[in-house]
Amino acid sequence: MLRFEFALAGLLGAGLLFSNPTLALDRSYGPFSELLQRHVTEQPVADGGLISWFDYAGALADGVTAALLKRQDALLAEFDPATLTEREPALAFWINAYNYFMIRHILNERPEGQLISSVRDYGSLFDPFRVFGETRFDVGGELYSLRQIELDILLGDEFRDRGWKDARIHFAVNCASVGCPPLRRQLFSAEQLDDMLDDNTRIALDTPLHLKLEHGRLQLTSLFDWYQADFVEERGSVTNFIRRHGSAQAAAAAASATRIEFIDYDWRLNTRENFVPWLQ
Repeated sequence: MLRFEFALAGLLGAGLLFSNPTLALDRSYGPFSELLQRHVTEQPVADGGLISWFDYAGALADGVTAALLKRQDALLAEFDPATLTEREPALAFWINAYNYFMIRHILNERPEGQLISSVRDYGSLFDPFRVFGETRFDVGGELYSLRQIELDILLGDEFRDRGWKDARIHFAVNCASVGCPPLRRQLFSAEQLDDMLDDNTRIALDTPLHLKLEHGRLQLTSLFDWYQADFVEERGSVTNFIRRHGSAQAAAAAASATRIEFIDYDWRLNTRENFVPWLQ
């Protein structure tokens, strides 16, 4: 099965599938799709929420991981992003790129051979989030940083001018941390893009990691603090965004709150042991 998938991916790399951008997009992430299927676990929690984790140790012990990463890197290096002329394939492509590069970096960059405990471990006291600004991820022969993919492309001026900017992106890209919205076993696809953006936003807001109401205080993920301008630009306010994209219970919590506070972001690696408090 893996050999067959790589053969199809090879056709893409040769440019034989680019006449259909959606098909090209799907094929270009075949190895990453298999990596997700093998090593991501999704766990429903109370009130309709979902948490998920990636088994990094299991992936490193898996005999096919190195080949999957190598082939995925080659496919992205060969992909021409100029072919992404429609909203859905473009957003899906770059969301998947961000999520893939984050996981690949953790698997490949292990200080002294050990997995990090937090993405902050790649930084320093004065620059704890250095990993997000490093220009080292190849798409179409050009190197990008994670920050460029998220903020300059997905949420940047060009996509905004095209009408493609979407604040739900903040609940789709995954920074491999407990505080992030859930990483899914399924790739983001052009055909199901909006349904998947809606679903990931809703289920994130139905977990106490991202939203909880206590004594009239609405406690929200720090994403709403850091990127407040994006939510305000799209819906007029953070609470309006929650009422539009959250579940009925999340919307009710937003409507009844007397004040808003932000939850300290949990930067621990998104492994199962770090989610134990939410599994009980």
